[in-house]
Amino acid sequence: MLALSKKRKLFVILSISLFFLTCGCAAIVAGGAAVGAGAGTYLYVNGELKTDYPYNFEKTWTACERAVADLRGTAVDPMKGISEGTISAKINEEPVKLIIKYKDKNLTTVGVRVGIMGDQTASKLIHHKISDNLPKP
Repeated sequence: MLALSKKRKLFVILSISLFFLTCGCAAIVAGGAAVGAGAGTYLYVNGELKTDYPYNFEKTWTACERAVADLRGTAVDPMKGISEGTISAKINEEPVKLIIKYKDKNLTTVGVRVGIMGDQTASKLIHHKISDNLPKP
C-alpha cells in the first residue's frame, strides 16, 4: 500500500509539472504571435507593454514624443540612436520609459513601462496616445 502512495505522489507531481510546462510553451508561442501581429496587439512582459507599429522609426519616434507632450510629461529625457532610442519622463508623478526599436523599413516596436513594476492600464493609455499621433492611412 505504501508503494502505491509513492506512485500516486509521483504521478501527481509529474502531472502538475507537465501542466505548467505546456502552459508556459503555449504562452511563449502566443506571445511570439502577439508581437508579430501589428498595432493593436499587445504583449505585456515584466511590466513592459509592447506592440509593433506599421510605421518607420522616425514617424514612430515623433508620435512617441508627441504622446509624452500630450500627457504633460515632465523631466523628459530622450536618447535617440540610429535604430533605437528611449524616452524617459514623469507623467502624473510616475516614471515612464518608452523604448522604441527599429524592426523593419515600416515596422517599429514600442515598449512602454509605467512605474517601477509596470502598470498595464497606464501603458495601454500611452500606446493609444502614440497611435493618435501617427498619420492615418
